[in-house]
Amino acid sequence: MKRFHVHVSVEDLAASVRFYSTLFAAEPTVRKDDYAKWMLEDPRINFAISKRGRAPGVDHLGFQVDSGEELSGLRQQLEAADAAIIEEAQTTCCYSRADKYWITDPTGIAW
Repeated sequence: MKRFHVHVSVEDLAASVRFYSTLFAAEPTVRKDDYAKWMLEDPRINFAISKRGRAPGVDHLGFQVDSGEELSGLRQQLEAADAAIIEEAQTTCCYSRADKYWITDPTGIAW
């Protein structure tokens, strides 16, 4: 089953953690000096924030999947959409290790 992923760059991590913890009525699942993540079931979302020197706002969007089979299915959809795909196998990102495909939508948002 897919989980929607949103990653937002923030200026003040502590203030943003307080805000989103109140909004989601939950503390982060993962908390680091420059990063926090909530794995929510309602709505089913992987919501992450970080302070890493990037401009504040949406950093990237995505789908988290549970299996290689689901990831292959997403790749087929990306290929059908004629998206330029960047593949990363077993990459470390946001304090986790995973296989990823990166694309950019027509407005320039990274997925």
